[in-house]
Amino acid sequence: MTLKIGVLALQGSFREHIRALTADDVAAGPVRRPEELAAVDALVIPGGESTVMSKLAIEFGLLEPIRKRIADGMPVYGSCAGMIMLASRVLDGRPDQETFDGIDMTVRRNAFGRQVESFEGQVNISDISGGPFEAVFIRAPWVEQVGPEVRVMGRVTSGPAAGRIVAVRQGNLLATAFHPELTGDLRVHRYFVEMAVSQ
Repeated sequence: MTLKIGVLALQGSFREHIRALTADDVAAGPVRRPEELAAVDALVIPGGESTVMSKLAIEFGLLEPIRKRIADGMPVYGSCAGMIMLASRVLDGRPDQETFDGIDMTVRRNAFGRQVESFEGQVNISDISGGPFEAVFIRAPWVEQVGPEVRVMGRVTSGPAAGRIVAVRQGNLLATAFHPELTGDLRVHRYFVEMAVSQ
């Protein structure tokens, strides 16, 4: 069976994730409807605006189907807003903001500041060899607290946010606060594909 990875294409950097996956000859395509979700083996939730993504997931009838697929064990990777969408708890979000409630963690929206305070920094990620990532943070979240089943895989290594958690994994779920789809470094996507294949 050929693995097919869907990329949630309601809003945000979904095209860049599709490009990163197909650059490694992975079958990948957009997911906007429940029937498209049903046809994929794994899912990527891109960066973007988490409050808008939440609203659109409800409008497009995807919120509950994605929650169910996550509960049933579907591998999912979320970057930036995708990390927020995978969190069970969100700080500084809208009161009506919904998430897919997959990873037992507390995430703070826009933790690094506004758009003008976006930056690049180095992040070492356990389980992924090849040295540190040059990570792009755009209005990024960070993780303030994790549950016992969550493994911290990466932290910011320098600057005022040194030590902040920016990469985690819980079972089949992976999340980063940064945007590997914008750098040309395919290691995070390859790691996720290997996760998905091994299920």
